[in-house]
Amino acid sequence: MDKKTLEGKQSDSEIIGRRSLDKATLDKAFDERFPAEIKKKLSKARVAIAGLGGLGSNMAMMLARSGVGHMLLIDFDVVDVTNLNRQAYLIPQVGVPKPEALKELLCQVNPYLEYETRCVKVTPENVAELLRGYPIVCEAFDAAEQKAMLVQEVLTQLKDAIIVSGNGMAGFGDSNTIKTRQMMKRLYVCGDENTDIGDGMGLMSPRVTICAAHQANKVIQLILES
Repeated sequence: MDKKTLEGKQSDSEIIGRRSLDKATLDKAFDERFPAEIKKKLSKARVAIAGLGGLGSNMAMMLARSGVGHMLLIDFDVVDVTNLNRQAYLIPQVGVPKPEALKELLCQVNPYLEYETRCVKVTPENVAELLRGYPIVCEAFDAAEQKAMLVQEVLTQLKDAIIVSGNGMAGFGDSNTIKTRQMMKRLYVCGDENTDIGDGMGLMSPRVTICAAHQANKVIQLILES
């Protein structure tokens, strides 16, 4: 596939054209749940999610349901059948680039938010170009070295950005060991900081989703407390 194809086969109008609720109806529903100031802050927020697997895809769904106005969705992979046990995707989306597949799901939750997709691998060389303009970056990679790279590069290259990282959510252990900790002024880490799939524990939907919820909740806190 060429870059244009990977960055999205379906136009926004095609996806939004399948909506069953108009914007006024969704806005009214938000107005019944959130004070106006909260809705306003969330609608203006800009959040980048790097990695659209178990953490990133579930996090994006939560942020869309909360009305976060603009999300950047980054991943270079396609949906695989092995993803279905913990990620937000559906069987008909197997083989579809993850940014495209996730955008389709998000548009079924709220088609009136802005979703920017990039099907590209994040490297130290493109971090600044990809993430500039996003004051909150969510790290949601699988590999430890990729996690460490993104945290380091965001903290060094993007002087004003806050990064919310996931670390430790494997297996089926105690949910209460998953916590959110502020590790540095601009770094928050969510997870138990211990369990790893290399220990033979595997990845299961409940703990992965709990960790994703911690990340999404911290993002909302940062938006509303700014």
